[in-house]
Amino acid sequence: MEQQQANLGRIDVVAEGHCLVIKINRPEKRNGFTPEMGLALAQAYTRLEHDPDLRVGVLCAEGEHFTGGLDLPRWAEAMREGRSMWPVELVDPFDLREPRRSKPVVAAVQGICYTLGIELMLAADMVVAADNCRFSQLEVKRGIMATGGATVRMAERAGTGTALYHLLVAGEFGAQEALRAGYVQEIVPAEKLFARARELAELIAANAPLAVVASRRNVLLSVEHGRDQAIAAFRNVQSALAASEDASEGIASFKERRPAVFKGR
Repeated sequence: MEQQQANLGRIDVVAEGHCLVIKINRPEKRNGFTPEMGLALAQAYTRLEHDPDLRVGVLCAEGEHFTGGLDLPRWAEAMREGRSMWPVELVDPFDLREPRRSKPVVAAVQGICYTLGIELMLAADMVVAADNCRFSQLEVKRGIMATGGATVRMAERAGTGTALYHLLVAGEFGAQEALRAGYVQEIVPAEKLFARARELAELIAANAPLAVVASRRNVLLSVEHGRDQAIAAFRNVQSALAASEDASEGIASFKERRPAVFKGR
């Protein structure tokens, strides 16, 4: 049974305060994703979205590598038939289709981070990369296309030329190139990776949850639908936030010179 579980891999999910740690766990296969892991990942993201006590997620991986990507033989039939990677009622970890999450996710990536791994990190809201990272979006070497968001988000972050360079040449690049392209936000020594990701998550979780969600949503509104729609939303969103208990707490804590204690109300 244990051997069978190891072959299928798993996603470990642990709530730590307001943070949900989501860990990819199949290190003996470079964390190659099986369909069972895909389902478990979508279930974890759905839990993050619907649990009112959770404010932020941390996506990380066991072992030396983040993920080598999909375990293609296990996905081949589903890909040929055009099936969804996970049930459509679950939150999409790629954040491409409904239902989408509203809460932020910090990704911590190390070692090999190929294909699916890049797409999961680009779907996150910020990425901390270990200095030993090796990235490659190499689907074209396998006769398929990246369909988890890389074609869109690489172009958004780095421009069309850089996106096509990484997608069509499909070579390997390191953490510094990923930082330059805007795919990752910080590079740290591998031994400090998880600690830094958790630190960022705690900083986010300490802020007003409604304001965090609204700020994230407005950025995505601008990216996906244009700056005019994002600007048009300012007044109504700010009015609703200003009427919240958390806004009152923010003002009170400022006056009283103490840390704010936000409730998400």
